[in-house]
Amino acid sequence: MEKEIIFLVEEAPEGGYQARALGHDIFTEADTFGELKKRAQDAVKCHFEPTEVPRLIRLHTVKDEVIAV
Repeated sequence: MEKEIIFLVEEAPEGGYQARALGHDIFTEADTFGELKKRAQDAVKCHFEPTEVPRLIRLHTVKDEVIAV
């Protein structure tokens, strides 16, 4: 059993957030960050067998900003 699973979280181009698990085929999205947390929990529970669910979910937020010089 893994102790934690890490999601890469990005702002979606159309608004809201997208989260992709590193090393697993798990993807979820939501309009708010609070909703994204709940959906990540649900997605992890659905992906793993009950005895294999990681104890922690780490949300690594990435924000790209482009500025003119």
